[in-house]
Amino acid sequence: MYSVKEAESIILTQIQPRQETEKVSLEAAFGRILAEDISSDLDFPYWDNSAMDGYAVRYEDVKDTNPENPVTLKIIAEIPAGKVPEKIIQPGETARIFTGAMLPAGSDTIIMQENTDKKGERVAILIPPEKIGLFVRQRGTFYRAGNTLLKAGIALNSPEIAVLATAQATELTVFSRPQVAIFSTGDELINPDETLQKGQIIDSNRYALTAFVASLGAIPRPLGIIKDNPDLLRETIRKAINSSAIVLSTGGVSVGDYDYIEGILGELGGKILIGSVAIQPGKPLTFATFPNGCIYFGIPGNPVSALVCCWRFVQMAIKKLSGLTEYQNKFLRVVTRDTLKSKGQREVYLWGKIEIIEGVYQFQLASGQHNSANLINLAGTNALAIIPQGKTTIQAGETVEVLTGLPL
Repeated sequence: MYSVKEAESIILTQIQPRQETEKVSLEAAFGRILAEDISSDLDFPYWDNSAMDGYAVRYEDVKDTNPENPVTLKIIAEIPAGKVPEKIIQPGETARIFTGAMLPAGSDTIIMQENTDKKGERVAILIPPEKIGLFVRQRGTFYRAGNTLLKAGIALNSPEIAVLATAQATELTVFSRPQVAIFSTGDELINPDETLQKGQIIDSNRYALTAFVASLGAIPRPLGIIKDNPDLLRETIRKAINSSAIVLSTGGVSVGDYDYIEGILGELGGKILIGSVAIQPGKPLTFATFPNGCIYFGIPGNPVSALVCCWRFVQMAIKKLSGLTEYQNKFLRVVTRDTLKSKGQREVYLWGKIEIIEGVYQFQLASGQHNSANLINLAGTNALAIIPQGKTTIQAGETVEVLTGLPL
């Protein structure tokens, strides 16, 4: 049995980022992973422009002005955003200017309109500027043409989309999204739209894992419920590993008489690298690789165990495979509001919420039983508190490490 850290290292060592790429339009790029560095031949700002509504002036003209003896300048132009200035500001002159408008030649400073008094074609400057260049956004101060703008391996979210738009990057090279096959195993399972009979269990795992995979930007391929029939399981797994980058199966990986998965993986050429992990819940975790590069996760059938294994191990694998450079899990040290207990034999993960209370991150244990079959109190979970192996108690008010950023 491997420790959690050992299992993580084994998994990540086997995962290599995808090489397959595709072209997408800017409109279709949200959530995709950039596959090439992006640069632009444009400076940003594109040209010197005003950060305020006011007046474009020469600093030398107004540096000594004051309310008692204000400098008065002649207004020779009005420059709204989008208009190219046509006149050069000479000594004793100014131009009315609006936010975002190009700075006219000859000027070097903006006086905000609140510090002026306009009368006809002249304006009095009441307050001197603190420095030359005040309220001027100078060309290239945010970004210089030719430098790297965005690096490969990042997810394209709203801020990155805005940057790409302003750089006129309308077609992008992104990593192809990996396909993830998902199926549940067990004669006892039925679909949610079927009538529940005694002894049966409604399959929630397939739906949870489909949502989990989609939340990470990969493409889920739900394959349904596979009964405890070795031939049927073998054929399903064979097709899955030949058509998907990752396979996620739930159930069939324990040591019961009807748990066939590990044997079938071996028959199909899989190399089983992990058979169990010292984690609670989630001990019977199977991890295998195949010669064609497919990665197989056989995770427990209990719904909490399934999601804990996905949050702790599978999400890193999908992120790294997808081409993300920042794929590691995110952990925080926070104050626990509850006393957390463990038998100390395995690394224990308890689910709940972290919230900011009086400026401090605090963890609140989910109410109800913490049982690997109790998916009810998983609702609203956004963090997992971790009790290290060998430790039995973390008292309320003490700090605890939590796994955050759970894909929900």
